[in-house]
Amino acid sequence: MIEFKNIEINYGNFAAIRNLNLEVKEGEFFTLLGPSGCGKTTTLRSLVGFVTPTSGSIFVKGADITNVPVEKREISMVFQNYALFPTMNVYENIAFGLRVKKMTKKQIDDEVRDIADKVDLNDEQLMKKVSELSGGQQQRVAIARALVLKPSILVMDEPLSNLDASLRVQLRKELKRIQKAFGITTIYVTHDQEEALTLSDRIAVFNKGIVEQAGTPYDIYNYSATEFVCNFIGDINKLAQPVLEKINLQSAKPFDLKKAAYVRTERVHTALKDTGKDFIQLKAKVVDIEYFGLYTKYAFDIDGAVIKNIEKEDGMTIYSIGDELDLYLHSSDIMQF
Repeated sequence: MIEFKNIEINYGNFAAIRNLNLEVKEGEFFTLLGPSGCGKTTTLRSLVGFVTPTSGSIFVKGADITNVPVEKREISMVFQNYALFPTMNVYENIAFGLRVKKMTKKQIDDEVRDIADKVDLNDEQLMKKVSELSGGQQQRVAIARALVLKPSILVMDEPLSNLDASLRVQLRKELKRIQKAFGITTIYVTHDQEEALTLSDRIAVFNKGIVEQAGTPYDIYNYSATEFVCNFIGDINKLAQPVLEKINLQSAKPFDLKKAAYVRTERVHTALKDTGKDFIQLKAKVVDIEYFGLYTKYAFDIDGAVIKNIEKEDGMTIYSIGDELDLYLHSSDIMQF
């Protein structure tokens, strides 16, 4: 569906994007993930046509669109601040693009009301000024305005970043529902790893203008390709050399003591359910406790090194600072780069 081929984007001597090669499948929810300044928004803007690559080509359905004008690309965009017209009501905001296309009054009315129904905006809300709506409702208006033009591609640049935490979680589900209902190819930009993991069919992790890994959320999280991806996605323990030495004494697969090694917090266990696996056992002492409601995060001391784990809240597994116990982990869960 979409292919970035050997894309380079330079601003003077600064390389914003370096040798980008990436494919997005039709109907896919594809996320560009990374910290600020990593190149994800620049990549998005090059697809829309706001930025022209220094070299390389962008293809959509096999056609080269690298130098095609923005208005002819059939791509709609939802901006971070929604970019709605404050002096217009919701109906007029959604209808704006259709009026530019010179559609008839009846066609416009039919299309606006149809798309409003699909994104859960009622007739009363259609007549309200944008400023009278909540953040979540404004976001739905921005999506409706983008989708009413029936684009082949929808792009979204951090559309949830201005909302409070609970509303972000609620609207993630709404975004996914709308995207699946329309079956539209969607490119989504975010720095929020949880957002990326919950929304995406596939993710490209950017770092300093380079894609370090592209894959499913499961693969990105469990089989991180680089040390950067491993650290950027999720909560993780970096294993200190003394801990790694203890692991090597029990592991059939020795680890290189000169290289960094990592294990996810949820892969460190205080009890074994599967006794058939060859687990490594480490003596530890509880030194810190963080309670999150659904789970508790414990920090343990192992010969001066700290390792953390997560215990689901079941009302039965409760430890106190100073408790000594055994930790278990499996060598296959340790990532080393």
